[in-house]
Amino acid sequence: MHTRVKICCVNSIEEAWLAIEFGASAIGLVGKMPSGPGIIPDDLIRKIASEIPPPVSTFLLTSETSADKIVEHHSRTHTSAIQIVDEVETYVYASIRKALPSVKIVQVVHVTGEESIDKAVMISENVDLILLDSGNPNLKIKELGGTGRTHNWKISRKIVEQSTAPVFLAGGLNPENINRAIEEVNPFGVDVCSGVRTGGKLDPLKLEKFFAGIS
Repeated sequence: MHTRVKICCVNSIEEAWLAIEFGASAIGLVGKMPSGPGIIPDDLIRKIASEIPPPVSTFLLTSETSADKIVEHHSRTHTSAIQIVDEVETYVYASIRKALPSVKIVQVVHVTGEESIDKAVMISENVDLILLDSGNPNLKIKELGGTGRTHNWKISRKIVEQSTAPVFLAGGLNPENINRAIEEVNPFGVDVCSGVRTGGKLDPLKLEKFFAGIS
């Protein structure tokens, strides 16, 4: 199976095309967050999303947790997918799907321990994709991604094996560990932000090495 690649924290049309040129099948566009890198205004997200042709997916990263606020955020950006980075109530997914039937719903699960397995498997029945990351939504200032840290890949592997939805792996991936990450977790796709950047900008050399490490 060919492993999909999502390049996150894209902040310009130029970065989007650079990511696609190297083989990205999705790009992440970060909306307002309590912390983390790559945050850009909604009007720029909309501009970038409007210029990216299918089949490349555009993910809006939103920290909103109510269905109305998430749908409202999407209405300002018009991406093909919504990546929910915080925890939400189960009924929220149905409300989003009713309002936006053609938009893919992606739920981030921050892998903190064995308890993340049951949580992810339960959520997987209600969404189109699960994305495993290394944040901590329980902190006073929530960490909702972009930490540059890996987590326990053994737990991620168990989630991949049990999830009813495809699973993306994120958190601390880089050109040096991407091959091992894929071997150990066997995800549907991988998601990278800081691991392919130098000085905050996408680095063609790191991108080349990252994609070379994907089997």
